[in-house]
Formats: sequence, structure tokens, C-alpha cells
Amino acid sequence: MAVPSWLERLRAAGKTALVQDGKRKIHYLFEDGKEMAEEYDIKTGQLISRKWREKNTLGGTGKWQVEVGEPTSPLLGALESELITESSSNPIFMRKDTLSSFQWRIRNLPYPKEVYSVSVEEEQR
Repeated sequence: MAVPSWLERLRAAGKTALVQDGKRKIHYLFEDGKEMAEEYDIKTGQLISRKWREKNTLGGTGKWQVEVGEPTSPLLGALESELITESSSNPIFMRKDTLSSFQWRIRNLPYPKEVYSVSVEEEQR
């Protein structure tokens, strides 16, 4: 039996869509129990965020894993009983894809941006 392609899986998924706060929000529920939630800007049509979630070993829903966009603040979610968490002062890297470019956004830099240097090797792009 052939493995279904991504497009076939996407077409077979249950979909729910709504428009709220200037964003088009689409929720996908795949046959294997995985979920994907996407948000698009209404005016530009750009993808703002994409998150994935799958069932844990006991069958309950797991945490959202952010693929594109800014991670949700832990202060906004339910209180969790984690004993060790990463520092809120660490830099946060997030991906933003547009029709013409792939962008990496960095938040929470500890020093002024003039301190940092970024370069791209043209041959390897």
C-alpha cells in the first residue's frame, strides 16, 4: 500500500475555518489524530503561524508545537507544573515565510543589534 502524499492527507483531513481579529484561522484534523492550526493575515494572505499537536501515549491531547510564527506565552496558557523552564531572557528565534522570502526573526536579544553580524554565503544560499 502506497504512503499517501501530503496533498492527499491535507484533502482527506477534516477542516474548520473562521475569521477573527483580522486573521483567517484554519484547523485541520488528520486521520491519524494529528492536528494542525494555521493563521493567515486577511489583508496580505501571509501565513502568520502554524502549530502542530498530536495525541500523547495515553490518548490525551499534547502540547502545541510551533512550526512557524511566535510561540505562545506560557503566562497566557494554563498553569503548568514544570520544575525547570528556560529563561525568559533567552533570545527567541522564529520563522516567517512570505511569497518572496524566508525570514528568521529574533526577539529578546541581550545586546544592541549593532553588536551582531549576520552573513550569507552566496554559493550555498
